[in-house]
Order: sequence, then structure tokens, then C-alpha cells
Amino acid sequence: MQSSATPNQLSLSTQTSPSSPVPMATVQAPPEQARPRHATSGSTQAFGGRAKPNFDQAHQADPLAVSSIMVDRPIYFFFKRVLDVVATGLVLIALLPMMVLIALLIAWDSPGPVIFAQQRVGARRRVHNGRFYWQRRNFTIYKFRSMRVDAGSELHRQYIEAYIAGDEARMAALQPKKDAAKTRFKIHGDPRITRMGAFLRKTSLDELPQLWNVLRADMTLVGPRPAIPYEVDMYREWHMERLHALPGMTGLWQVKGRGDLGFDDMVVLDIEYVRTQSFWQDIKILFGTVPAVLFSKGAE
Repeated sequence: MQSSATPNQLSLSTQTSPSSPVPMATVQAPPEQARPRHATSGSTQAFGGRAKPNFDQAHQADPLAVSSIMVDRPIYFFFKRVLDVVATGLVLIALLPMMVLIALLIAWDSPGPVIFAQQRVGARRRVHNGRFYWQRRNFTIYKFRSMRVDAGSELHRQYIEAYIAGDEARMAALQPKKDAAKTRFKIHGDPRITRMGAFLRKTSLDELPQLWNVLRADMTLVGPRPAIPYEVDMYREWHMERLHALPGMTGLWQVKGRGDLGFDDMVVLDIEYVRTQSFWQDIKILFGTVPAVLFSKGAE
């Protein structure tokens, strides 16, 4: 796949598209190398007669740590959480009748549960005395079921492997529907998807149950999309920086390309958000998501 991204240095155009709420900042991808080991003071604190590791040592020993230790931003994360709870509560109240109708239509269209639950990879902040790092964690994500109950994951796994590798020939060979499609990097004509599921995916309505994940603080409204564990297992080292944030329902990827972008370009956008995230940027992305969803930008 011809891409503007390379493993050692990725960049996107600095020009802003008419529908893009946030300027496209240049993101430099770090070299593929092991996560830096951070020096520690070597000191411990007495705790119940035993030596308790300090925060730096606990970070060093944490196999789930995916970032270095950073200075905390409690005000930003506080208001981000307030936005999540208030906005999600209002949306759930407003859309509850529609969600009940969708559930009934799913039950009528095909046998099986209405809600689909799946393990995804996210992250959480481990905070101590104004410093924090991101720790990888798995959680259960909820969606309206859009596939048959007997659907397997092998097609998606193989496609994701080709997508991450940038192998467009392999992606084309795996496509169930061989004719040209609007989105370059989506599975087209997936036989696992139900009739109702095709409509839900096209309109992104299948994502609505994730509002519950936001209320539970598993996710946030704005952040990188949560990946499936076998997808993360295929990541190169620099890809892991997209885990330096709470996973979100929408983000820069959704408003600037979605299924029209290659994997490395998607990760560049996620890293751009991770490094520049702010409350006002979150507001801009939320407003930018509305037209992207209404016009099914990059959806399939």
C-alpha cells in the first residue's frame, strides 16, 4: 500500500479539510525500539514493616504499563469526565425510545441476543502525587448485534492482519464482494452481517450501547477507538502510543477519514490526538462527528 506513513516518520498534510474540526498537526512516529526504561531513585518507603516500591519502581515493574510517567492534568481529566457523564446522560434519555425500537427490530430480524459484548483493549491512568502513566486494561464493550450469532472472527482477523501490514492485494483477495466500493479499508459484502446490521453499521447506530461504557468510565466520548486484543498483538512498537488515552466513541479518525484511511494514517491521527488533546479539541471533534455520521463518511 502506498502511504504517506513510514515506520520511522509519519506525517499527514498540514492542510485542513473543510469538514475537519482540528488542524492536521505533523506527528513524528518514534523509532521502533523497546519502551525506554526510566531511572528510579532506588528508594523505598516503609509500609507495615515491609519495603513498598515507590511510584517509579512500581511503574518499572508493571508489565501492563504502556507509557512513561508524565505530569498529571487533573483539571482537564475532571472536566472531560464531567462532559462524558452529562452529555451521555442527556443523550441516553433522548434516544432511549429509539434504542428500544432498534432492539425490537434486531430481535425480529434474526435470532440471538440484541446486545453484542466483546473484549477490547483500553487504558487507564495510574496516578500518584501529580504524576501518572497509562496502564493497559481489557474491558467488555457493548454494541447492538449486527452479525449472525454463529459468525466467526477469522475473516476479520485475516483482514486486520493485512490492513496493519498495508497489504492491499491481500485485503482485496479477502473481500467477499469484489466490485469497487466507496471505502478502501473496510470489508465489503461481509456475509456475517444481518439485514438490520447493515443498516446499523451504515448509520453507526450499532455503537449506541457504548454510551453505557462511557458512564462506567471504560470509555470516553472522544478518544482513540478501542482495539480487539488480537489486533494489538500485531502492533509495531510505535503503534502502542495510541493506547496513551482512554478509548473513545469518536475521534480524529472518525472526522478525518474513517474507512478511507490506511492503518498507519489512522494511528498517526490517534497519536496526534493523544499528544494535543484538550477540552476544546474534544468539543470540536464531537461537533465534527455529527456531519460525519449523518453523511456516513467512510462508513460501510
